Amino acid sequence: MARTTAPATGTPDGQLGLDLLDPGFGATALHRVTPARLDTWDACPRRYRMLHVDRPAPPRGGGFAHTTLGAVVHLALRSLAALPAERRTPEQAASLVDRHWTGEGFADDAQAARYRERARDWLAAAVDGPAGRDEPLAVERWVRAPAGPLLVEGRVDRIDARDGEAVVVDFKTGRRVPTAADAADSRQLALYAVATASVFRRPCRTVELHHVPTGTVAAHTHDQASLDRHVAAAAESADAAAGATTALADGGDADTLFPARTGALCGTCAVRRNCAPGRAAVPEPRPWDLLAP
Repeated sequence: MARTTAPATGTPDGQLGLDLLDPGFGATALHRVTPARLDTWDACPRRYRMLHVDRPAPPRGGGFAHTTLGAVVHLALRSLAALPAERRTPEQAASLVDRHWTGEGFADDAQAARYRERARDWLAAAVDGPAGRDEPLAVERWVRAPAGPLLVEGRVDRIDARDGEAVVVDFKTGRRVPTAADAADSRQLALYAVATASVFRRPCRTVELHHVPTGTVAAHTHDQASLDRHVAAAAESADAAAGATTALADGGDADTLFPARTGALCGTCAVRRNCAPGRAAVPEPRPWDLLAP
């Protein structure tokens, strides 16, 4: 098919050039966002500023054992998915924890050894669940796609294929077992579903939270209306964060534009040492205090 050449109008894309006469005429740029950044803004604008706006960024606090444990389990699950199906045995799965183990944040070697053994048991049991049985479409996949006024991007733990559709899977290792309501309310998973559908060119409405310690799966299947609601809420947060960032660059007051929003999360905030209201709100836990008993 012959390519049609746009008429010469003084602009490279053949448009009328009205955006040169009226800057407001041009297309509005999409907000480039990650769900994690939006969640940070909603949780605490001051934390958002310190992590994503201030340059150089302030120093962060040390690691916590529960986040170390979660990172190790995620790495082991990624390695499990990469194995041929016949090698996904309980023994092999448990050994993947040893491959990725680190003791950062634990009280001592004895405590680290106990939780290492727990993680080995979790991986061995995962062989009989979806993480061991099913062949994923993708693991630790970076997705990037437009969603309304947003350009959503981020890394999805796992994407499965079921009945011609894509399913977004997020692994959890915390002490709290997630519910179907958690899956439905997760803006992160909803945005990943929208982006995944675009990237893989197949429907994606089901999102799942897999609690590795218990082997439970909390699932929710969105309809278009619920996905649209999540996108709209994300757009509001993105607009607010972008507006505050622009106002700061124009000389606005940082504390007014990015107020501290104190709460339980202040205890483990990465920039706690740089935030007096956060330090006053709650005591800082020991690095191992948030491990499941």
